[in-house]
Amino acid sequence: MNILVIGSGGREHAIIMKLSESKRVKKLYCTPGNGGISRYAECFDVRATDIEGVVSLAKQLSADMVVVAPDDPLVLGMADALNEEGIMAFGPGKKAAEIEGSKVFSKNLMKKYSIPTANYEVFDNAGKACAFLRKNNTYPIVVKADGLALGKGVIIARNEDEAVKAVHSIMEDKIFGESGSKLVIEEFLTGPEVSVLTFTDGKTVVPMVSSTDHKRALDNDEGLNTGGMGTIAPSPFYTAEIAEECMETIFIPTINAMKAEGRKFKGCLFFGLMLTPSGPKVIEYNCRFGDPETQVVLPLLDTDLADIFEAVCNEKLSDIDIKWKNEFCSCVVMASGGYPQNYNTGVEISGLDDKGQAEEAIIYHAGTKYSGGKCYTSGGRVLGVASTGDTLKNSLEKSYGAVKKIKFKDAHYRTDIGKKALEKYN
Repeated sequence: MNILVIGSGGREHAIIMKLSESKRVKKLYCTPGNGGISRYAECFDVRATDIEGVVSLAKQLSADMVVVAPDDPLVLGMADALNEEGIMAFGPGKKAAEIEGSKVFSKNLMKKYSIPTANYEVFDNAGKACAFLRKNNTYPIVVKADGLALGKGVIIARNEDEAVKAVHSIMEDKIFGESGSKLVIEEFLTGPEVSVLTFTDGKTVVPMVSSTDHKRALDNDEGLNTGGMGTIAPSPFYTAEIAEECMETIFIPTINAMKAEGRKFKGCLFFGLMLTPSGPKVIEYNCRFGDPETQVVLPLLDTDLADIFEAVCNEKLSDIDIKWKNEFCSCVVMASGGYPQNYNTGVEISGLDDKGQAEEAIIYHAGTKYSGGKCYTSGGRVLGVASTGDTLKNSLEKSYGAVKKIKFKDAHYRTDIGKKALEKYN
């Protein structure tokens, strides 16, 4: 198979690295890709949201399959456009992708089909939202932009002033653009947070290994929200009993709800869960692989990813026995100093080999480019340094060992990835 992957981050690099292990893959392509991806796939400069351009490129390359990895092109309908041209596309159609494209849609779906989630209200007027906050007076509270916001459209307000400020900044200052035309205000849930990615063909749903993302920029979960500073898998909080409960009360009901709404979901459906004292609840859905969750989940996959993607596209997922390695995986994100705010790019990176890799780790490139045979930073999140091990401690030691050997000016990373999980295991 010739496979074209759409996207340019660490998630796409992880998908390509896994596909490169498949005996069924003849040639790998990626657009727009990045420096590290270019070492494993031939890259092109068609934007991830250029639907016409991607369809044209897929035809030109005689691609047998296109993997649409990011949220934006899925929400815009790229998978539909490819399928209409007879090109097999892994990823949900536009109607199904709305489960991530609109928080209002997803919250209303959960309410209609009794899928456990936080209590919420929807607003399209800033004045009414602020009046609700003053009347409600329960803090902390969560304020979410309705649309896509690069994983950053959520503000946790600790008091009324912060909540009102969040409403104004989202709805009037448009800090997340048109994504903030509507917003959701919901109760603040407590408990361990767990990400569960699933493969689904719209009929069968197969959960992947659980993982835990670390969103805050600084140690001890302090600092600004980011796209993710590191991950571990599996989560020690996600027990077999909880997994069974999630399957019965969340995963299967969601797949069935989407089908009942005429929005059959085929692809990777991501469940962001909070394990509250009253049971697991959905914080959010994503219509694609998570980033950086993919970087710790796929290294543990023991089944050919190309086979799984094809089975999903052909609605034959129930025919495949998906197996996982009995190991742990951790990923530490190395970011540019100043991320997620202002940061420099074009900084030389040392400590990587010709393939952009390092000893005892898998290096997933998120924001890099090659020039004159040298590797340079080209984004906020630069590298994801991942390692597997027979224990989480062993996996983390290898990841951090590799991090210390990779150098670039003002490199920033958290030193406490997996700390809470380690405490739980001990």
